[in-house]
Amino acid sequence: MRLFKLDKDYTSERYPWSLQADHKWCLPGVHCPTCDEVGGGIGEAYPSVDLSELPDRRKYGARVEEDFEEFTRMRDAVRPLAPVDAPLEPGAEFGPLIGRGRGPFPQLVLMHPWILLIRREALEQLQAEGLRGLTGCKTQLRFRDKNPPELLELQIEPRGLLHRDCLPRLLPPACVTCGRRDFSLPPTPLLDAASLPTDRDLFRLANFQTVMVGTERFVETVRRLGFEEVTFQELPTR
Repeated sequence: MRLFKLDKDYTSERYPWSLQADHKWCLPGVHCPTCDEVGGGIGEAYPSVDLSELPDRRKYGARVEEDFEEFTRMRDAVRPLAPVDAPLEPGAEFGPLIGRGRGPFPQLVLMHPWILLIRREALEQLQAEGLRGLTGCKTQLRFRDKNPPELLELQIEPRGLLHRDCLPRLLPPACVTCGRRDFSLPPTPLLDAASLPTDRDLFRLANFQTVMVGTERFVETVRRLGFEEVTFQELPTR
């Protein structure tokens, strides 16, 4: 199975769109008592997850939690609402994107390299083509345009892994408390074939969540339908 990394086509000037938005809730960054690192990651997002029924939902905002036990309690409260096996790392985001934007917009909109929006009619086309695992979630975006499209956010869950052979040789083990293991994306990413999902055509890497990966079926369908503003880089597997 051939796999491809998604990127924005920065050479395209046909769609001068802009978006400024954030998810409604997030797990706070955390101060780890073991490795002493502070903060959280980016990329992990579940726009379908609704935290509105949690009694302390106002605590799920952009901040740092100094008490690691309190962070653990907050994460445990979210876990029943999140997809099975979701990592739920510090900084994980939930709920709809809230903000404002201006079009015109292409069919696929990479708001950030790790956030992919799609016009409703484009999602329906991809689903009609038989692509698997595409979940479109409603957004709360306001537009200046008179007849704006309905933009949905695709919930792209972490599944595959970078292969250990492309990681730094002297990479230290993950922190036993917070799981942090910082490293840069390798110049030539290599995917771990045994970790790759077989039930979906779009996913993000569980150990580098800002990287979104599409199957050959996804890429071929997007190209055939003429969707613009997204490029694809093939990734080898081992």
